[in-house]
Amino acid sequence: MLRYLLGRLISLGLSLLVASLVIFTVIEIVPGDPAAYMLGLNASEDTVAALRERLGLNATPPIRYIDWITGMARGDFGLSYTYKVPVADLVAQRLAVSLPLAAYALALATLIAFPAGLLAAARRGRAADAAVMGATQIGIALPNFWFAMLLVLVFALHWQIFPAGGFPGWQSVGAGLRALTLPAIALALPQAAILARVLRSALIETLDHDYIRTARAKGLTRGQTILRHALRNAMIPVLTILGMQFSFLIAGAIIIENVFSLPGLGRLIFQAITQRDLIVVESVVMILVFAVILVTFLVDLAYASIDPRLRRRA
Repeated sequence: MLRYLLGRLISLGLSLLVASLVIFTVIEIVPGDPAAYMLGLNASEDTVAALRERLGLNATPPIRYIDWITGMARGDFGLSYTYKVPVADLVAQRLAVSLPLAAYALALATLIAFPAGLLAAARRGRAADAAVMGATQIGIALPNFWFAMLLVLVFALHWQIFPAGGFPGWQSVGAGLRALTLPAIALALPQAAILARVLRSALIETLDHDYIRTARAKGLTRGQTILRHALRNAMIPVLTILGMQFSFLIAGAIIIENVFSLPGLGRLIFQAITQRDLIVVESVVMILVFAVILVTFLVDLAYASIDPRLRRRA
C-alpha cells in the first residue's frame, strides 16, 4: 500500500507541474494589457508603463512563472490587480461559500441517488425501475439554472421559506445553510440523476456474477444480496462519478452562483476574467486544478481500499 501511495503522490506532483505550465502559458498569451484595462482608454503611455512596472508585468515570462509558482508553494498567491488585496484572502473568502455549497449539493445528490439506484436495480424491469429511469432522464435533461429560478419562484417568493439570494456569512450557521439550500438543490438534481443511473448500471452488471448467484442460492433475498455483496463491488464506477461531481460542483457552479448572487469561487474567476486580473485567474484556476487532481488522488485511494487487486496491479 505504501508503494501504491508513493506512486500516486509522484503522479500528483507531476500533474500539478504540467498543469501550472499550461495554465500560465495559456493565460499569458491571451491578448490585452491588464494595466491599460485598469487605467482606462484615456490613460497616458507613461502612466500605463509605470503601473506595469509596479505590477511586475515587465519581467520576462520565465521569471514571472518562477515567481508565481514559488509564491504559491509558500502560500503567497500574489496581489490582485483589481482588488488590491492578497489573492489568498480573496480565495479564502470565496471558498467559504463554494466548498460548503459543493459538499451540501453532493450530500443531497447522494441521499437521492443511492436509494433510487438501489430501488431500480432491485426492481429491474418493473414499474419502480421504469419510474426511476424516467425521473433521472428528466433530471439530466432539466437545465439547472431554469430549475434554480423555479425554486426561487416557489420556495422564496411564493412560500418564502428560503431566501431568494445572497449569503449572510457563517456567523449564523442556520442562516448560512438556509441561503445555500436552494442553490444546493438546483445543483444536486442533475448530479443525483447521473449518479442513480450509474449505480443502477453497476449493480445490474454485478448481479450477473457467479458469486451473486451463489449468495442467492444460499437463501439471501435480492435486497440482502445487493446490500451485502453487490454494492461494495459496484462502488468503483460510483466513486469515479462522485469524484468528478465534487470537482464540477466546486469549479462549475458559476451559473447557479450568479442566479443566487452567491460570492463564490465561480463568480470570482468570472469577474477576474472580465477585469483582466491575470494573477487572480491564474491562481484560482490552479487551485481548481489542484482540487480536481486531489479528488482524483483520494478516489484512487478509495479504489485501492475497496479492491486490493488494484494495489497488486500497481
